[in-house]
Amino acid sequence: MSISDSHKNAVERQFGEQAHAYLTSAVHAQGKDLQRLAQLLEGCSEARLLDVGCGAGHASFTAAARVAQVVAYDLSAQMLDVVGKAAAEKGLGNVQVQQGVAERLPFDDASFDVVISRYSAHHWHDVGQALREVKRVLKPGGCAIFMDVVSPGHPLLDIYLQTVEVLRDTSHVRNYAPGEWLGMFTEAGLLVREVTADRLELEFSSWVARMRTPEHFVIAIRALQQGAAEDVRQHFAIQDDGSFTSDIMMFEVTKG
Repeated sequence: MSISDSHKNAVERQFGEQAHAYLTSAVHAQGKDLQRLAQLLEGCSEARLLDVGCGAGHASFTAAARVAQVVAYDLSAQMLDVVGKAAAEKGLGNVQVQQGVAERLPFDDASFDVVISRYSAHHWHDVGQALREVKRVLKPGGCAIFMDVVSPGHPLLDIYLQTVEVLRDTSHVRNYAPGEWLGMFTEAGLLVREVTADRLELEFSSWVARMRTPEHFVIAIRALQQGAAEDVRQHFAIQDDGSFTSDIMMFEVTKG
């Protein structure tokens, strides 16, 4: 089994069982990034949109109210089942679900006006390849919007973030720093139009419960937090109960 196949299996295993928890998660169902996404899609009523790594579908549902068609695309069949049922309950008849990996999009060249992705890229095996696929399926002049937790970049802060993320969720690959994102966009031939930074507060008990993190890993995360350097504690605003704040960014890019 290749590394990519092994990782694919890990992601499917981690997220399949937690699909409904992500649908009901306040962190995923709300946020300024969803509000901004809605604003950016105003005037796109004729657009065909692809949501890569759609998860429980919150970005897809936001988009569906404003575009002609949404393809909600994810690796997890159980996530897609949740999305399909929720879309039907919401009366969103323009949402279609399709299964697959970000690095191999089963769509024709230049077949989408807009591509979006929210809180998914840190699970992808090869973000650079996925971005090249995004460029391929976008129409000329089409836009893509990526939203994700980002690394602060500084080695001390970065190693802390990656460690707690992988302890909480073993399918985690990497939260990329803003400079890494910009480099990957450039290499893929996508033009960065705007970058918006924000902070995301995460309540500890629901954060680990959503992923069903094993107790021994929860204990390890808490021990890491309690032993963290003061710079780390301040940057992530680590609270006594383990709750903390992460950096998030929204990248708006276009295909020239």
